Amino acid sequence: MNYILNIETSTKNCSVAIAKEGEMIVCKEIAEIGYSHAEKLHVFIEETLTEVNLKFSDLKAIAVSQGPGSYTGLRIGVSAAKGLCYALDIPLIAVDTLEILASQISIQEGVIVPMIDARRMEVYSAIFDKNHQKIRDTKAEILTEESFSDLNQTVYFVGDSSTKAKTLLQKDNFIFSDDFIYPSAKQMTKKSYTLFTNNRFEDVAYFEPFYLKDFFSKND
Repeated sequence: MNYILNIETSTKNCSVAIAKEGEMIVCKEIAEIGYSHAEKLHVFIEETLTEVNLKFSDLKAIAVSQGPGSYTGLRIGVSAAKGLCYALDIPLIAVDTLEILASQISIQEGVIVPMIDARRMEVYSAIFDKNHQKIRDTKAEILTEESFSDLNQTVYFVGDSSTKAKTLLQKDNFIFSDDFIYPSAKQMTKKSYTLFTNNRFEDVAYFEPFYLKDFFSKND
């Protein structure tokens, strides 16, 4: 059996999921105002393994959210994933954070814009079609009233930037989904398994998170 451990720490949500052949079998996560990833992540990893009676040696790969997002959160998640891959001699898989967030919502028409809060009025965003295929690259951008105004189809916004975005983005075709705030390891499992079966692995020695921007402060 191909068991993959999925780690998502790019936002306030510290999330761990184990999947068998791409299907999630257990997940533990918590989103707190203060980043508790350093103290929660390894506990969650051990608890998920115990819950489904697995050992570290049963894992075939480790998947980690690659960013963008919190510098601190990404660094903790990637460091843990790389350490486990080294120790277990198994491959490392990287999954686009905004793709993880976008995949939480299903739509019949229009586009999905996942947004992760940066600072002030800035966000990390991308655009995905209804099939969750990226159609605009990831950017760090400052929101204005004109942001995404060129999109005439229905636009579904997901992520933790909704509160500040709503004050500016008020076109009739804009819909904010408040049910999906943070990316979760739950949404990593199918993508990570696809990458696994296609041997899309990262170089454990040299892989770095996709920070997108330079480190700014410890309260990122």
